[in-house]
Amino acid sequence: MATTTIDSRVSSASTAVGLVLASLVVGTWLAIHVGAIFLVDWSAPGRWLAAPVVIVLQCWLSVGLFIVAHDTMHGSLAPQHPWLNRAIGCFCVFIYAGFSYGKLRENHSAHHRHAGTADDPDFDTEHSRHFWPWYFKFFRHYFGWREFGMLTVAVVIYLLILRERFPTMLVFWALPALLSSVQLFYFGTYRPHRVDDLPFADRHRARSNDFSHVMSLLTCFHFGYHLEHHAAPWVPWWKLPAQRRSTINPTCPERENG
Repeated sequence: MATTTIDSRVSSASTAVGLVLASLVVGTWLAIHVGAIFLVDWSAPGRWLAAPVVIVLQCWLSVGLFIVAHDTMHGSLAPQHPWLNRAIGCFCVFIYAGFSYGKLRENHSAHHRHAGTADDPDFDTEHSRHFWPWYFKFFRHYFGWREFGMLTVAVVIYLLILRERFPTMLVFWALPALLSSVQLFYFGTYRPHRVDDLPFADRHRARSNDFSHVMSLLTCFHFGYHLEHHAAPWVPWWKLPAQRRSTINPTCPERENG
């Protein structure tokens, strides 16, 4: 099941945890965004040394924004409250890069139905082994004239507000967003779905990484456990490690049941 169908397997307790985690991701991203762009004086002696740390953190949180939105596309964030589920997804992709939630949801549904085939909007049949050509096709597919127009308006507004501080918007919003797109694509699309000498396990045409729990979180909010995600798309991102353990060891008591 790949679309935002409400699934009884996601319990109220799971929804509460998911909403708390989503609030932490979105709230932290917003706090850093406002603080780094509008409030911090980066011209103060030595303060620029913290800039790379802020950029890396904001890049990771931007990945988190997209993963939260991704869960809403499957209805696994707040299935008991569809309006809230959709509102959170729309807000996350809007502040991320002005994306259309409806377009992303439609494409992601097609990705699950036709994973790794010519009908998969996220797959590149001509460059199924090569990262950069595939990434550029992926980027062009999702960043169209609508997104360009939305970001142009945002740039003009920020320019009028920030004036001489305008470069902070490029450094602490545009740069992390661009870097996070590479991170999301590499760990969430390219590695799981690239064609190599080993055949895929099943019709999902996906594979999972073997990263530790911590590395999985840091790289892509556990989205690298991708075969488990395709097999059980109603499982929220933070439960994917348990889902993987239960798949590897069927006798494990941590099976996803809400």
